[in-house]
Amino acid sequence: MSKPVETSKAIIKPLLPATLFAVALFAGVQPASAQFQDRNFRVSNGVSKEHPMGNGLAAMGACTLQKSGGKMKMQSFWDGALGNDLTATQSVRTGSLDMVLTSTAPLTAIIPALGVFDLPFLFNDEKEADQLLDGKAGAWFSDKLPAVGVVNLSWWENGFRHTTNSRRPITKAEDFQGVKMRVMQNTIFIDTFKELGSNAVPLAFSEVYSALETKTVDGQENPYNNIENMKFYEVQKYLTLTKHAYSPTLVLFSKKIWDGLSPAEQGVLKDCAAVGQTEQRKVNRMKSDESLANLKASGMQVNEISPAETLRVRDKLKVIYERHSGSIGREALDLVLGELKRVRGS
Repeated sequence: MSKPVETSKAIIKPLLPATLFAVALFAGVQPASAQFQDRNFRVSNGVSKEHPMGNGLAAMGACTLQKSGGKMKMQSFWDGALGNDLTATQSVRTGSLDMVLTSTAPLTAIIPALGVFDLPFLFNDEKEADQLLDGKAGAWFSDKLPAVGVVNLSWWENGFRHTTNSRRPITKAEDFQGVKMRVMQNTIFIDTFKELGSNAVPLAFSEVYSALETKTVDGQENPYNNIENMKFYEVQKYLTLTKHAYSPTLVLFSKKIWDGLSPAEQGVLKDCAAVGQTEQRKVNRMKSDESLANLKASGMQVNEISPAETLRVRDKLKVIYERHSGSIGREALDLVLGELKRVRGS
């Protein structure tokens, strides 16, 4: 009778690893491939595919495919095909759209504290912007976004903004007077150009070219890449290197959809948005110099404002900081200005 017992033990022993694997699966420990589902994320953007945002999204998309074993795909829509920044952001908030790339400016009606980034001459250079947005201050703003239905995956950039118009070169503060200037749909931008004497006209980005072409407005303000990308040089003669504002870009994901993703899927999106950030910032800054050269070659008259005149403009616009501190909130304003002071070592 002892032999059959020994035989049973011999049979049971090799079955043990398979049994343990089944138990582990039952307990919720699954292979890595099971952490990802086939997903197609639709992404809205207001610019064309040739913009540096396209490079960032291409890098992000390649990363998500690789890290998810080919299951997580990014489907990009360009030129505001899914609506302007405000419309697309609302779709992301409701969960009818997965993701949108948008400047902070159109979102101030939702998160007023983001208005701090619209203040004139806030940043001196890209290095300051990177340190602030990738640090404590950037995290503080990102933490506020889930409450309004979106998750910020990363901070990308539109970059420093400059002014164009079809009337005259702008060489001093007084030259802004009487110029009908298209601005973003944002009270701080409107107030800034009104303070300079311009007639500020808020319009969606997708409407700007036709407004310039029909002389509904005389000018607009945008980074070099946007000016070239949207062919504003066809309907604008003068470009002034004002560098009056820096526009961060938010990579916003729908919280409603986010909450249905696995932790592994969420991790891949955050990691790959950071990969996209590196590429997008690099290409944006490289192409900015190229775009400026191309705009000159296209026939635009390009001029700078002298350092003395720039100081006059900056001094004239200091009132904007105090005037809008209430809507922005002292906490946000003090945080950003304090962090910039630390970054500058002053």
